[in-house]
Amino acid sequence: MTGKSYSCIVIGAASAGLSAGLYLSRQGVDTLIISRDIGGQALLTDDIENYPGIEQISGFDLMNRFQKQTESYGAQFLYDEVISVERNSDGNFVLSTRSEKYTAEAVILAFGKTPRMLGVPGEEKLQGRGISYCAVCDGPLYKGKEIGVAGIGEHGLQAATYLAGVASKLHVFYKGSKAPEDDEQYQDLINNDKVTFYLGASVKEVKGDKTADSVVFSDREGEKTVKLNGLFVEMGYIAKTDFVKDLVKLNDSKEIITDKLGRTSAEGIFACGDVTDIPYKQAVISAGQGAAAALSAYNFIQRKHGRNAVKSDWKAVKPRKPSGEGSGQGFILNK
Repeated sequence: MTGKSYSCIVIGAASAGLSAGLYLSRQGVDTLIISRDIGGQALLTDDIENYPGIEQISGFDLMNRFQKQTESYGAQFLYDEVISVERNSDGNFVLSTRSEKYTAEAVILAFGKTPRMLGVPGEEKLQGRGISYCAVCDGPLYKGKEIGVAGIGEHGLQAATYLAGVASKLHVFYKGSKAPEDDEQYQDLINNDKVTFYLGASVKEVKGDKTADSVVFSDREGEKTVKLNGLFVEMGYIAKTDFVKDLVKLNDSKEIITDKLGRTSAEGIFACGDVTDIPYKQAVISAGQGAAAALSAYNFIQRKHGRNAVKSDWKAVKPRKPSGEGSGQGFILNK
């Protein structure tokens, strides 16, 4: 079954995807943005001080502003995950999500990087039921509870530092065998009475019936089991691009190769943000890439229909009022 057709579908809803959606919808392009969440990796950052024009803001608040502005010009949102993209015989694209299929004349890949999973028994079953991959997003749900974080490097330490202020007791399963002695976050954690820090810890299994309630892990002292109310996985990120590897060219890191206008090796497919081969992974850079990719996609659609292309987005455009009232306006909720 194939669902609705759109002029352009954007996969991803963080700095790059939301900016792309904004620029497309301002040009009157029928746009759908598909993502499992709004904000991506920016949600992990409590304090952003290098976004031009905004002295200080949390990642959540910045992405919320992006979303509201994009929505105000008519872009629609779908909470789902794209699992395949195929080109039709007519040159258009069919995007399959976990629940339905959609068609589009152009596609923008802006899904950033994906949290690295532990790959242990119980993890897939308990995702969203005691296992989370975003401390800032879901941490408040565990306020005053005994929880754990399985991580490594800066991602793991940042998440643990944040969660230490939320939990009644925090277990840190740090995969690295060498203690990051010079890291101030590490020193704060090991000196916090609420925190138990397991160095060189490898999670073997997450147990639970309806929700995660314990973790089996091994460290230098052998295998152990710890009971808890939830586990946060902070193992870094990967470019999960296998579902488009037959459509666009990738580099050795599986990042999508683009030119300066956001064009990929496949006509009609554009890319922007952290999932591309640009070496600088910053919100402001991703936003700029999203705008460029959107204008390139718009021009592709225009030329396809024999219409004039544009070079900028400087015209005055009045926002369209989203349909509905209250939160979630303009959203297609996948239930």
